[in-house]
Amino acid sequence: MTMQWEVVIGLEVHVQLNTQSKIFSGSATAFGAEPNVQASAVDLALPGVLPVMNREAVEKAIRFGLAIGADINRHSIFARKNYFYPDLPKGYQISQFEQPIVVGGNLTIQVGDQEKVVQLTRAHLEEDAGKSVHEDFHGSSGIDLNRAGTPLLEIVSEPVMRSSAEAAAYGRALHQLVTWLDICDGNLQEGSFRMDANVSVRPLGQTTFGTRREIKNLNSFRFVQQAIDYEVNWQISEIEDGREIQQATVLFDPNTGATRMMRSKEDAHDYRYFPDPDLLPLQVSEDWIAKVQRDMPELPQALQQRLMRELGLSAYDASQLSASKALAEYYSTALGTLSPQREASAAKLLANWLTGEVMAQLNREEKDILDCPVSPAQLAQLLGRVRDNTLSAKGAKDVLLALWSGEGREVDAIIASKGLQQISDSGAIEKMIDEVMAANAGMVAEYRAGKEKAFNALIGQVMRASKGKADPAQVNSLLKQKLDQAS
Repeated sequence: MTMQWEVVIGLEVHVQLNTQSKIFSGSATAFGAEPNVQASAVDLALPGVLPVMNREAVEKAIRFGLAIGADINRHSIFARKNYFYPDLPKGYQISQFEQPIVVGGNLTIQVGDQEKVVQLTRAHLEEDAGKSVHEDFHGSSGIDLNRAGTPLLEIVSEPVMRSSAEAAAYGRALHQLVTWLDICDGNLQEGSFRMDANVSVRPLGQTTFGTRREIKNLNSFRFVQQAIDYEVNWQISEIEDGREIQQATVLFDPNTGATRMMRSKEDAHDYRYFPDPDLLPLQVSEDWIAKVQRDMPELPQALQQRLMRELGLSAYDASQLSASKALAEYYSTALGTLSPQREASAAKLLANWLTGEVMAQLNREEKDILDCPVSPAQLAQLLGRVRDNTLSAKGAKDVLLALWSGEGREVDAIIASKGLQQISDSGAIEKMIDEVMAANAGMVAEYRAGKEKAFNALIGQVMRASKGKADPAQVNSLLKQKLDQAS
């Protein structure tokens, strides 16, 4: 009988906090500066310098803890995590170990049609290391310490995920939350959101964990899924061939789709953690937590429920519109212009266009909603002309593209210049229907004989005759009346 295996996955995610300065110094954190121009005496660990805690970094950690329903430690301490690496000038990293600022909490994820709650272990503050830069062309390496001291919130999940799809969904949900809370810019390419996956396998039904291997620095959700799938298959193959899994840190190569060992995996005792003598314990007051709580934005899940409850949107539409805070704000602004009374029909029409035509065009151009060339007011004006039957759906798409490309800024002016105004005069439409029926006697006979497809074909002929400008609802109604009368 073939052995059945269970996959066990936990994620550690390094979230770069979007503060203006570093966690223990006043150096800037901007990405892309010339090497080593943002490295102060504190970042370089020169003798006699002392770290000073960045209050904003602490506040962003508190905000995250409140968002996931975690406990905020009123008293937490910083420790030195000792290891040697060329891009770590001090020879240790300041982190939190025994008493992190955030403990517990959970995050709800959607995997296909299934909802799952992922428990979190902790989230702790720490500083980032520098970066080793390898230049293959010259065969040399350099150290850039601009990133050294950048504030990180390391978010650790419990090992409760059981598939690569769950892990990718968790990564997406976490990314959505930290960007929504405005504690991280979420830029995966620049390293603002880096995921490490701890992966092990065990026989189905076994309660003890297998030996885990950690896949480091995954910077896309697709890579998370690919790397875990490869690693799971590799581990199962090794065990079934009689070999033991050795605890290790591995890297994923997107070009080959394979993981490769980087080093044997260290345990906590290998880092010789001890409290940092240069930093006082971090004290978080009740008043501070209350202030952060008052300033919290409406969270994605709460927004989804409100959109469904107040506007009658489907669960799918609500989840799409709450994919990012910027998209939700765009929708809210446009809806307020289109329908100040927030009518359900207007809410649905706007949701369809925003998640359909607008997002499709943004995706084709690899743009974000923040870069959308059509403003919420313009989209509202456009859809207002759809609602009052000035524009057909096809005509509205033509106007949207004109707005997008900058052909014009005023919807009505574009409609007039392109002659897109929909024909809604019943007399004019009746005349076109009469001409189409006369020219397509065979189709008319087929409809009378009970062939419904003939009706759709006649509708198409009328719409062609009107060059797509006739109101489809009127064409449908008037054609049916005439056909039924004729029969």
